[in-house]
Amino acid sequence: MAQFTRKAIIQTFREMLEKSPLDKITVTNIIERCGINRNTFYYHFRDIYDLLEAFFKEELEKVIETSANDSWQNMLKAVMKTVTENKQIVYHIFNSLDRDQLERYVFESTNRHMYELVKKEAEGLNVTDEDIRYISEFYQYAFIGYFLKYLWNDMKPDINESIDKLSTFMEGNIRQSLKNLSDKNNNLSNK
Repeated sequence: MAQFTRKAIIQTFREMLEKSPLDKITVTNIIERCGINRNTFYYHFRDIYDLLEAFFKEELEKVIETSANDSWQNMLKAVMKTVTENKQIVYHIFNSLDRDQLERYVFESTNRHMYELVKKEAEGLNVTDEDIRYISEFYQYAFIGYFLKYLWNDMKPDINESIDKLSTFMEGNIRQSLKNLSDKNNNLSNK
């Protein structure tokens, strides 16, 4: 029952985001529309921003589940396509948050996935978990910058063309970064 209620709150929130900016949606609006009481909402979420984070994670998981075994390029294309298909919701969130909040939500929502991608690239190399996290955070911020530019440009660039171009100059960079750290680690251990 609790999981059903949580999902209902997130779905109601999603429906409200289709029509209203985030900063116009209140907990009171959500509980009235959901037909629940305030305590039920707060049992599941600390506040509207906690709900937003859960919404981001749920939406991202849906996309990543369908493209989990694909390349990062296809996964990014799937994410960007979903963003474009939900343009109204995205801009209702984007225009209601300051840049720091938006970056934090996107960073936290994608952190595990970027880490796993870099970890996969690190197989067979002499790198620490700290090295993997460092490189994953670097590339994660690069992709966040790419994503923000896409939003600032009103989602204009063709997704396939743009990501294919990005792929051309990114190809092998994550592995090479890891290899550079591995070589450095090997040199340090040989001294």
